[in-house]
Amino acid sequence: MPSAAVKEPDYIQGYRVLKHIGSGAASEIYCVCKPDTGQVFALKHVLLEESDKDDRFLVQAENEVKVSKKLTHPSIRRILSVEKVRPKGWTRTEVAVLMELVDGQSMDNLVDLGTLSKIRIFREVADALAHMNDKGYVHADMKPTNVLVTEDGSVKVIDLGQAHPIGKAKERIQGTPGYIAPEQAELEPLTERTDVYNFGATMYWMLTQREVPTQSTGGRGSQAAKLPPPAHTISTGIAAELGELINTCVEPNQYARWKNLHAVVRKLDAVIKDLQQKRAG
Repeated sequence: MPSAAVKEPDYIQGYRVLKHIGSGAASEIYCVCKPDTGQVFALKHVLLEESDKDDRFLVQAENEVKVSKKLTHPSIRRILSVEKVRPKGWTRTEVAVLMELVDGQSMDNLVDLGTLSKIRIFREVADALAHMNDKGYVHADMKPTNVLVTEDGSVKVIDLGQAHPIGKAKERIQGTPGYIAPEQAELEPLTERTDVYNFGATMYWMLTQREVPTQSTGGRGSQAAKLPPPAHTISTGIAAELGELINTCVEPNQYARWKNLHAVVRKLDAVIKDLQQKRAG
């Protein structure tokens, strides 16, 4: 629930608040309705001070909208707009990020799913990332909490705030320990293989509940990434082919990884087909 010190608003920038649905970093997320059409959305509401940290939040929010407008994949949540205003008499700027409403839970809450169900989710995430790469961007922050799954099994990749043009390096290190690719930690240009690594680390955690020993984010000279024990040697019920697929995703040498997410999708399709045939037989 929102902080007890903050009264839940009736309206936010013209949208009627229906209910509070979550909290983020210094933000509250609401289900809202557009009064004239009845359309329902998710809205992330933030009050920003004048600081470098808050400036970065606004830059990321605006980046989400810019990137989202280039994407059409059904498994990527649409970010519709970002509005900022400074109400009269306020010292803080009010920011509202309007998003597609997704009624689901993050993938990290689904570790008890069967292996085949997980692989089907992985396949949809990989396909969504491949689409994003085809449009010229890497997600650059794929991890279990950035995938939502609805009750009917629909998948939505979320949080495009760190998305970045393919072939360009970032000015500062961004990523999540346990998932960050070595080239991200070294401030090298990001490519499709960067998302392959992040995605492979995501699959690894979902199947083993262990993080890949990724490169520390200390810049050049930091501790190097290492290949983890294959997932099928840690958890029962995981095919060796899947464990090997994942380890090829998280190769520290990016040129030893799968070339792109399309290749990963094809490999996952083959694993799914094999598992289905074994069950039918």
